[in-house]
Amino acid sequence: QAQLVESGGGSVQAGGFLRLSCKYSGDSGDCVAWFRQAPGKEREGLASIHIGLGNTEIVDSLRGRFAISRDKEKNTVYLLMNSLKPEDTSMYSCAAGVKGFWHICPTLAPQYDYWGQGTQVTVSS
Repeated sequence: QAQLVESGGGSVQAGGFLRLSCKYSGDSGDCVAWFRQAPGKEREGLASIHIGLGNTEIVDSLRGRFAISRDKEKNTVYLLMNSLKPEDTSMYSCAAGVKGFWHICPTLAPQYDYWGQGTQVTVSS
């Protein structure tokens, strides 16, 4: 079992910056990923990171604006979001618990077993 707690969401104007945090504990495995889901839309994978290796993956549409990093001593993964747009408004969640060995962790939701409660991000124009 793993536990994940997100924080750092809030309201920001377009063009702004936010840093989301995901504190993980328990048997979280090697991978942590960030997802978002807006009302009426499918959950979208954003970024992943291999906790041990540090390898990261950012989905193509967000590359250049979003980044992912981790602090192993704090058991925390960060999602750094720049140049925010109104369409980035969503509930952001982190997940862990992928089975198997990965060099580059996946960003597909069904592959993750454990989820946090999420943190809301609202971007106003």
